[in-house]
Amino acid sequence: MNDDHAGFMADVITGLSATPKRLPPKYFYDAAGSALFLDITRLDEYYVTRTELAILQTHASDIASHIPAGSALVEFGSGASTKIRTLLNALPQLAAYVPVDISTELLAQEAAELSRDFPGLPIYPIAVDFTTDFRLPSTLENHPKAGFFPGSTIGNFEPREAQHFLACAAHTLGAGAIFIVGVDLEKSPETLHAAYNDAVGITARFNLNMLTRMQRELGATLDPHGFRHHAFYNEIERRIEMHLVANGAQTIRVNGNAFEFANGESIHTENSYKYTQARFADLARSAGWDIEASWTDSQQHMSIQALRCRRGESMSERPDHAKLHPPPD
Repeated sequence: MNDDHAGFMADVITGLSATPKRLPPKYFYDAAGSALFLDITRLDEYYVTRTELAILQTHASDIASHIPAGSALVEFGSGASTKIRTLLNALPQLAAYVPVDISTELLAQEAAELSRDFPGLPIYPIAVDFTTDFRLPSTLENHPKAGFFPGSTIGNFEPREAQHFLACAAHTLGAGAIFIVGVDLEKSPETLHAAYNDAVGITARFNLNMLTRMQRELGATLDPHGFRHHAFYNEIERRIEMHLVANGAQTIRVNGNAFEFANGESIHTENSYKYTQARFADLARSAGWDIEASWTDSQQHMSIQALRCRRGESMSERPDHAKLHPPPD
């Protein structure tokens, strides 16, 4: 078993042993899951991608003006290259682009296509979970740094995890760096429900693919039809929750462990927190960033934030990345 599968196995056993049961959302993104997510981004109900892309296209020059010439641009969780292309087209004097993603196949494919379409731009792909400790190439040491974190992925972290991730990014990018972050804003529960429960069931397939991946990569024994997708808006926590719910009594067996499920018991697979502009600004400040500028759409569905890492703060010690996956309270 390679290191990636060993980490997956450890997280599955830990998560299914917990009460309530849970699995980290990063395991959605194998090749099949990444392709399904790309399909989700094209759905009428899923406003996130098209809205954020429209903001980028409308304000690309203004956003790019906050990134110094000669910068190395680091994209955390790069995935498909649709959004970064808009930004790269507005940054002709960029020194390098560093895509960081856990999906090795997608990372290699997108990096190759970007190298073809931006032949003068050095590209340094890093195949790693961006929530873990990673280092930038030493050749970029003397270049100013900028970060890009679109897609409202910041909402997949618990608030204290989001704070910690932002602090880690501050260490990686350094004092004075700029960080362009996509943030999903609070909106009607009806709009949110539709976005995560599409009529044709692609989001359900995306969620259920987690079980298929466990079968294929870990040799798990389970009935993939024994679970169903369930997503709802938790108004108290201000987040969408995604679950895999057992249809009747179920058992998942993996690596000598048997995990029993009662009818209706679920595996909590993802949260997606929604923010107000003010609450996100408070979160960013608590992690060493100040809001330098922000842009939004006419319906106030999404925002793109330009954060500036405060100068003069000590960045000599990297925060403990283990805190990104804390034990339950």
